[in-house]
Amino acid sequence: QVQMAESGGGLVQDGGSLTLSCAASGYIFSAPVMGWYRQVPGKQRELVATITRDADTRYADSVKGRFTIYRDDAKTLMTLHMNNLKPEDTGVYYCNAGTNVNSAGPYWGQGTQVTVSS
Repeated sequence: QVQMAESGGGLVQDGGSLTLSCAASGYIFSAPVMGWYRQVPGKQRELVATITRDADTRYADSVKGRFTIYRDDAKTLMTLHMNNLKPEDTGVYYCNAGTNVNSAGPYWGQGTQVTVSS
């Protein structure tokens, strides 16, 4: 059974920090590309960051310099460290696994809410 689970979301003030974690089954974590996406009501889910098995990373322009993505294949754990959070970072954050850095893969977690208050 496919299993991915996010944790670490919450409420934080403008300028604050949060770390999200994604635990996945070993099968899922064998995927070449892992990533974080976020969604707000009324808008499409958007890419936040991706990381390959070779640790090549890619970030949305809006989060560059503030967010850092890591993956630990031995622990089948992926994290997203978010600093200097802004109200526009508010949304539901999902972890994702697939094979292509240019599009989301087929495996998703259930999402974790991040709310940044101004």
